[in-house]
Amino acid sequence: MSTTQSERLRELLEPLVTSQGLDLEEIEVDSVGRKRVLRVVVDSDTGADLDQIADVSRALSAKLDETNAMGEGEYTLEVGTPGAERPLTEHRHYVRATDRLVKFQLSEGGELVARILKVDDEGVDTEVPGVKGRKATARRIAFDDVVRARVQVEFSRKDNKKEEEA
Repeated sequence: MSTTQSERLRELLEPLVTSQGLDLEEIEVDSVGRKRVLRVVVDSDTGADLDQIADVSRALSAKLDETNAMGEGEYTLEVGTPGAERPLTEHRHYVRATDRLVKFQLSEGGELVARILKVDDEGVDTEVPGVKGRKATARRIAFDDVVRARVQVEFSRKDNKKEEEA
């Protein structure tokens, strides 16, 4: 039996999100004085566009109103996608981050910034960028060796696929 409000809301809302072809990543209820905010984070392997966000928002709003799951007081529903520098906590997050630059905090200590090339059940194959003219190197990272991983924003990355086609 669920005990927290977030767990009860997850049980109620996850089937609706899934029916829209999305994954329910996170639910958070914040109270600031008399105001309450319910934040719902959704995603999919191909991302979520604004139309999908609007559709799922309407469906969640209707379900919350129908069930009175948020109680009698006013609240604001915010539905969105994970941020650009999202933490990777689930296997599917690593799969979605394929070809992205990720900062890994390793259990052996230290950090590593590398591009995810391939993901399997045990870990990730990465490419560590070369520095000062050196070639990039391959490195295998087991999930058990990762304390934390977060996608990094790249502003000046050249798209290798477009370069190869030119």
